[in-house]
Amino acid sequence: MIRLLCSVALTCLFFHGSAAAQSDLTENFNRWLVEFRAEALSVGISQRTVDKALRGLSPNPRIIKLDSKQPEFTQTLWGYLDKRVTKRRVERAQKLLHQHRELLEKVQRRYGVQPRFLVAFWGLETNFGDYTGKLSVVRSLATLAFDPRRKEYFRKELIAVLRIIDQGDMTADVQGSWAGAMGQSQFMPSTFQRYAVDLDGDGRRNLWTSLADVFGSSANFLSSVGWQKDRTWGREVTLPKGFNVELSGLHIRKHLTEWQGMGIRKAGGGKLPAVDIEASLLLPAGYLGPAFLVYTNYRKIMIWNRSINYALAVGYLSDRIVGRGKIKAKRSPDLAPLSRNQVLEIQRILNAKGFSVGSPDGVIGPMSRSAIKLFQKSAKLPPDGFASHALLKILRR
Repeated sequence: MIRLLCSVALTCLFFHGSAAAQSDLTENFNRWLVEFRAEALSVGISQRTVDKALRGLSPNPRIIKLDSKQPEFTQTLWGYLDKRVTKRRVERAQKLLHQHRELLEKVQRRYGVQPRFLVAFWGLETNFGDYTGKLSVVRSLATLAFDPRRKEYFRKELIAVLRIIDQGDMTADVQGSWAGAMGQSQFMPSTFQRYAVDLDGDGRRNLWTSLADVFGSSANFLSSVGWQKDRTWGREVTLPKGFNVELSGLHIRKHLTEWQGMGIRKAGGGKLPAVDIEASLLLPAGYLGPAFLVYTNYRKIMIWNRSINYALAVGYLSDRIVGRGKIKAKRSPDLAPLSRNQVLEIQRILNAKGFSVGSPDGVIGPMSRSAIKLFQKSAKLPPDGFASHALLKILRR
């Protein structure tokens, strides 16, 4: 822990400290880069690629700031959905679904992923290819690989992108997101290596200008992780009065008949479908917000992006594309989102009170939600596992 704190302190000095401190840490980065170059050469990446990609490289201080403000984890549910599943985006998605129907159906026949979901991913990742990122992928990954927090992960991604450049699928000046995600499907380099396909047969996996490769690669990824071709993602539901919200969470799975027996119904009224599928109850805005039963394909979306809000946005947009209505639940006040520091405070207090969240990281994941539930139950609060300003206020007492 002491070593980690020292590393974080060094990184803070590098990005925010004095000129002398920045000079020292620039030297540290250059020493790190020499070591990394040697590693890249040792695993078979050509000298030409290493020289072209890494010569004159320097870290980008903007990347660390962007890393701490990921919208999937710093926005409320309604704030997130309102910005991403807009009337304009839905209408454009419907036109593009029609325009590319033949190609999308070809991809569906090969990989078993429904066209509406492929268009939804496309729309959410890059606004249908409008914006694929304008930051150097190599520089972004080098910055994150040098930063101590997740250095091993990003070091592997940096090696992966050098391999892809070496293979000729992209050039050393490739641009993408702050985290190194690339192309219209925003694949990380390791994902590109494993799942990108050359569906148009031109000899190159091109996720920038070939929609065949974009749709094919996205579908190949989803198919490979177990996408169910004959199922949807989930549905909005209503809960009966007095329902035990402790039963919410992705770790609890029950058949639809079981949920039906507990009084859960379709959001518009009526019984749940009489099909043999397991589902989990999700309360993404707490017990006062909308409720969803989510199926296997929702979990597969979370392999693409582990954010609950992102996975809901994909499912919701895919529904709207084919004419299904808006979320029916009445909106509770959409309070300001928690900052990363506030989430860290919640996690630290929970740990101190004996409700373990593991190592605090500023992100509400499964372990944090379970700890919140246990605390809420002990405090005689509705145990929905939802982190909020109200929860933080209670924890501070």
